[in-house]
This record gives sequence, structure tokens and C-alpha cells, in this order.
Amino acid sequence: MGYYLNPSNKGFLRSLRSEIYVDKSGIISYTNKVLDTNQKYVCVSRPRRFGKTITAEMLAAYYSRSCDSYNMFQNLKIANDPGFNDHLNKYNVIFVNMQMFLSGSHNIDKMIVDIFESIVEDILKVQPGLYQYTSKGRCADAMQALYEASDTPIVFIIDEWDCIFREFTTDKASQRIYLDFLRNLLKDRDYVALAYMTGILPIKKYGTHSALNMFDEFSMTDPGPLAEYVGFTCNEVQELCDRYKTDYEEMAEWYDGYRFPDTENVYNPKSAVSALLFKRFSNYWSRTETYEALGIYIKMNFDGLKDVIVKLLAGEENDLDITSFTNDMVTFESYEDVLTLLVHLGYLGYCLETHKVFIPNREIANEFMTAVRAAGWNEITAALKASDDLLKSTWLEDAESVARAIEKAHNEISILKYNDENSLACVISLAYYNARQYYSIIREMPAGKGFADLVFLPKKNHMDKPAMIIELKWDKSAAGAIKQIESRQYPEAIKDYRENALLIGINYNIDLKRHECVIKRL
Repeated sequence: MGYYLNPSNKGFLRSLRSEIYVDKSGIISYTNKVLDTNQKYVCVSRPRRFGKTITAEMLAAYYSRSCDSYNMFQNLKIANDPGFNDHLNKYNVIFVNMQMFLSGSHNIDKMIVDIFESIVEDILKVQPGLYQYTSKGRCADAMQALYEASDTPIVFIIDEWDCIFREFTTDKASQRIYLDFLRNLLKDRDYVALAYMTGILPIKKYGTHSALNMFDEFSMTDPGPLAEYVGFTCNEVQELCDRYKTDYEEMAEWYDGYRFPDTENVYNPKSAVSALLFKRFSNYWSRTETYEALGIYIKMNFDGLKDVIVKLLAGEENDLDITSFTNDMVTFESYEDVLTLLVHLGYLGYCLETHKVFIPNREIANEFMTAVRAAGWNEITAALKASDDLLKSTWLEDAESVARAIEKAHNEISILKYNDENSLACVISLAYYNARQYYSIIREMPAGKGFADLVFLPKKNHMDKPAMIIELKWDKSAAGAIKQIESRQYPEAIKDYRENALLIGINYNIDLKRHECVIKRL
């Protein structure tokens, strides 16, 4: 047993001993399936604190031949897999955290030498006769010698594989040396049973120089069959909320929202665990991934970026073409490249089926708010600051004040093209931004004989607030909006709140360039 060759299973044991452990061992079914096949190269990219290292430690504990991990896994999901015993503790494992080596070297050439010497030191502890094969300075030769001497293939687990691209962002020469090192170590090598890499970024491409093109990639834009292992699923969080007597709806609002095909929504695991343990909802994930990181990209302010951010803050989704993104943190040709990076960093969600991007939850929305203020987007900040006053005017049924407040919000975020009910809805949603602390806000909610534009349903701890239905009109009349609410029986959607509910009609008059509002108590 060494530090890099066949490490102990203590890392995974710490996870099992933690107060909250969510069983993600099912991912081993996939890695077992691809062992020693053309699909044995797996690259998983996720944001920070989304469980990448825990998974890597679990795989090392499962495959390492120096461990006896049966008792650790016998009660986990993987134990029910038909191939469970076939691969348990049957392989040589090389487990390397690239960030640790980079932090200790600050130079790509020294880093590669350090990796080689550290692994060889472990190899010679168990196979001292391999000195002649490991003294040439070639990592692949050392791996081949280990494979032949032990008659056992190697599972490579490489954590933080992309640290070079995050820290040496503009050093193209070092990046290429690093990619070539990994290619020479892993590609077309008989000794490789599995190569599992984790990082934040997908694999960097250099035009035709795709050094690691043998890898299948599972990322935040397309996690494929590994989607349920990106974070905690809805069912897993529901069970935790039941156990810890925590409001599931509030948990969902704060930390849910990452959507992938063929699976439940996925929660930010770091934040969900912290909220349960500390019994308070807060911005936990962002304490380790600070708003400054988001602010850097917001401040780039590529043409079109501000418009999109406004829409996203208003709760809308926006089309996103991710194909031009070059999988690094410095090469940007458009705002779409910036948004794609923010998807990989966890600041945005992305729906593969609709090709739309969105702010996934309240925690991330708070980070955007902080970044927008820091970026000096004063018009947006001003509109949001006025949100509390607008909400109070609405509760007081002061229709004139509501109309003026919406007009002011529109003028302050006039970067939006204001030409239809959709743009009006965006302004309204942003103007009522702070209402989210009291309400669940639903766009286009099925109601009565149609769909209500905006429905505000009070949260459990704010049932003293009135439920609200807002109907929007473009160059018609606010009174007509109220008539539509009543004639199409939209109030059926809020029938449980009939004793405290408001119907609100808002119209934008094109000729007068003015908003008008009518408020009626149900």
C-alpha cells in the first residue's frame, strides 16, 4: 500500500462516517461496464464542491488491490450489481491529485518529474526489482513494468486534472506539454483498465491537436448516463429533509435547479448538506466559490451579455449556443462563450433538450445580484432596490404607485427591447424581484380556462401575504386585463387563498408610453 499506488480506503471511509452520506456508489456500475473496453476513458467535469473528490476516493477504495473494502460497500447500492465482486479490490490503482503537484512545483516540467518520481517510489516499495525500468524517467515505461510484473492492469484516477488550465490560463506551451504527458501515459496503453479524470472544465481542444480525444466527457452541459451523480437528486433530498425535519420546498428554491435529460433535477450537494447540518438556508457554496469569480466574467460585458443577465434575473431562460466554447477560461469570442463557462462553473443551469440557459436557484441568483452591483450595473441595481416599495404599494392596492414604479423600473433597465408582452413580463418580474422571499412565482400558470401570466403564491411562513394574479396587456387596457382574469376563471388557481387575494391588471400604452394598473381584491 502506497500513497499514490494502491492508496488506503481511509478517504472514502471518512465520507461514510460523516453525519450525512448520500450513496452514489451506483456510478461504479458504469465504470465496471466500461473497464478494459474502448470506453474505458472517462472525464467527469463538475463545479467545485460537487463531490468530485469523494467519488474519486470511492473508486480508489473499490478498485485498489491493497484494500479489503467489502465491508465498506456491502450495504451500498453497488453491492446489488451482478459484477460487484468481480472487480472489488482487483486492480492496481494510481490515484493522483494534480492540484497538489502543481501547487508544490509551479512549473510544468518539475510537476511532471515530481509525479513520475512519486509514483515510482511507491512502485519500488512493492516491486524493488523494477528499478531498471523505472530509472529512465519515462512514466509509461514504469507503468508497463508494473503491469507485467504484477499481471494486473491499472486503474488511473486523476483528480483536478484541469488545474493547469485554470492556473496557467495563458501559458499555451505548458498546457500542451501537460496534454502530451497525459496522452503518452494513457492512450493506447495495454496496462490501462480504466482512466477516470475529474475537473471543472471539459477537455481543452487545440484545433486538430486533440491530445485526449479518446476520453468520453460527462459535463454540466451533457452529463449523459452519469447525470444523477452530478449532485443530489430530488428523492435523495426529500429523504434528507424528512430526516432532518426541513422544509423541502424552501430547500428546492435555494439549491435545486440543475436540469438534465432522463433524470430528476439535481441539487448543489455542498449547500444542501450545510443547510441540513446548520439548520439555516444561506449561500454556502458561494463561500468557497466567491462572487469575484463570477464578477470577472460579468465585467467583460460582451455585447448582449447585459440583456441576457437581466432576463435571467427576471426568472426567464435564454437560448445558448455552446458549440464555440473552447473549454478554457480566457478564450471568449462572444457572450455565449462567457455564459457557457458559467454553466461549467455552476453559476448557470443548461437544458440540453431546449438549448436554454437559466439561473438555477436562489443561492446563485444572490451571487448574480452581488456581481451585478460590483460590476457597476447601476440601472439594474436601482431597479432591484425599488422592488420592496413596489411590493408594499401592491399590497396597499395603490394602483397609481404601482404603475409609476413599473415605469421607473422600465426606464432604468431600458437596455431591453420593449416591444411586446414578453418584454413587459421581463420588466415586471425584475421589478418584483424581492417578492421571491415571500412568494413562489409561477409564469404562465394553468388556471381556469387558460394560463395566467404571473401567479404569486405565498410561502408557508408568509401566509399573511395576499396571493396575487397579474395579467399583462400590450397597448390595450388594464381594466381589460382584469376582465380576462375573471372571464377565464384564473382565480381557480388561487382558490385556497380566496379570502386574501389580489387581481392585478397591467397595460403598457404605446402612444402615451405609459404603464397603467388596476388592482382588485378578489
